[in-house]
Amino acid sequence: MRVSILFFATLKDRAKTNRVELTLPEGASISHLKAEVASRFPDVAPALPTCIASRNHEFAADAEPLLDGDEVGLFPPVSGGATHPTTQPPNHPTIFRITSDALDLDSLVASITLPSTGAACIFTGMVRGVTTRGDAHETTYLEYEAYAPMAEAKMKQVADEIRARWPTVEGIAIVQRIGRLDPGTPTVLIACSAAHRDTGVFEAARYGIDRLKEIVPVWKKETGPNGREWVEGEYVPDEKDKAA
Repeated sequence: MRVSILFFATLKDRAKTNRVELTLPEGASISHLKAEVASRFPDVAPALPTCIASRNHEFAADAEPLLDGDEVGLFPPVSGGATHPTTQPPNHPTIFRITSDALDLDSLVASITLPSTGAACIFTGMVRGVTTRGDAHETTYLEYEAYAPMAEAKMKQVADEIRARWPTVEGIAIVQRIGRLDPGTPTVLIACSAAHRDTGVFEAARYGIDRLKEIVPVWKKETGPNGREWVEGEYVPDEKDKAA
């Protein structure tokens, strides 16, 4: 059977390609695929024990079997829980997207504002020019990369989880910018609207950004005076992080 493999972030650098097609025996699993990748791409092998795999835009364990035509993503933990999907209430807008365009905060908030909306909580992250916590250093710019189809699917999952936990939330916007971004540039936006400020919008927006950093496949490469390197996270998704 034929399987497409997509490499991201550090694995892409190690493989010196972002995509490869492999022929595997029937019944092969993610584990078998990783072994074949290690054989064909020796520089990738050291990263495979800690890498995350996806199958057709959903997280996949090593034992998961593969089928002909599957698309497998291999990537490090994304930079930077249980799933309880729910049906989006009628006329309650949900926006989730990966974009290379500048984030228009006013427009995004307007898009989740209903006649009944009386409060909106917005979180936006931006590129730091100077990091003072931990290993202090300067950043010249960041380059963001995403596995876009899977990222947007996982953004929808985050929105579903928010609605399950805070049913009073009216509108939700989750937007991640990719490409080269200079210090001071907004990189991500999470916004939640509701009728009143005390109905969970603060908690929902905080949950949204924390969850995005866990399960949405986005990575960043940092360039500074001392060179360039990928910034990886530590969270490793498991079965509970799959969409039901």
